Amino acid sequence: MSANRVIEGSIHGFLRALEHTLECEDLARRSGLLQSLDPRVKLLGFLGLIVAAAAARRLEVIGAIFALAFGLAICSQVPLGTLLIRVWAGAFAFTGLIAVPAIFLTPGRSIGRLPVLGWTLTEQGLLAATYLVSRVETTATLSMLLVLCTPWAHVLKALRVLRVPVVLVVTIGMTYRYILLMAATAEEMFESRRSRMVGRLRANDARRLAIATAGVLLSKTMQLSGDVYLAMQSRGFRGEIYLLDDFAMRRRDWTWLAAFCALAAAAVWMGR
Repeated sequence: MSANRVIEGSIHGFLRALEHTLECEDLARRSGLLQSLDPRVKLLGFLGLIVAAAAARRLEVIGAIFALAFGLAICSQVPLGTLLIRVWAGAFAFTGLIAVPAIFLTPGRSIGRLPVLGWTLTEQGLLAATYLVSRVETTATLSMLLVLCTPWAHVLKALRVLRVPVVLVVTIGMTYRYILLMAATAEEMFESRRSRMVGRLRANDARRLAIATAGVLLSKTMQLSGDVYLAMQSRGFRGEIYLLDDFAMRRRDWTWLAAFCALAAAAVWMGR
């Protein structure tokens, strides 16, 4: 595969990620259940449910939390295809690589043998794999719902409720924005260079072009980051995050926060 194709494929991948980000921002502004709640309520409530799912020792409790997350997704107008592709399939594939060996390597009562290979399946191994997959699927679903149903700037500001250092919050926010900006800039640079070329480049020339493009992109990113920081300083930025729409807890938000806390506490107690 030529260097041009590698670069083009990578940049198109970045642009697809940018398109997914725009879709998430559009989804976060829909009139759904979770979209109408205060970001701090969603952050604290989902954090409690995630802890409860991770600590539960009963599959029924984990399944109940997953069912709750599934219901919240439907009420929040989150497309199930989005969850299937971005969460469930990916989490199952990733944890499956870890969980499948445990089915055969964990000591316990034998419940069968794998054809051809003759590996022994154990009851304890199957149970451990089921726990791992169900916990990962549940916690990943809750985390994705928080991101999909909340604008990213609001998620970062809500982190201050947990006393996350301002430096870390600002670093995450700036990194997120610069990744998107760098992907768009790289696409523009590649298109402008390709529109001025006639014919195909040799392999050595394509590699030199790729290295030069990466160097220019890095230089532009460093220069832009310094200019943006100086512009922020001149406009009064001193580390804290401020938004035009300040958070305000309503009676509905307090009710949902109490409900989330009660559900998380009940799940922890029942999952012992």
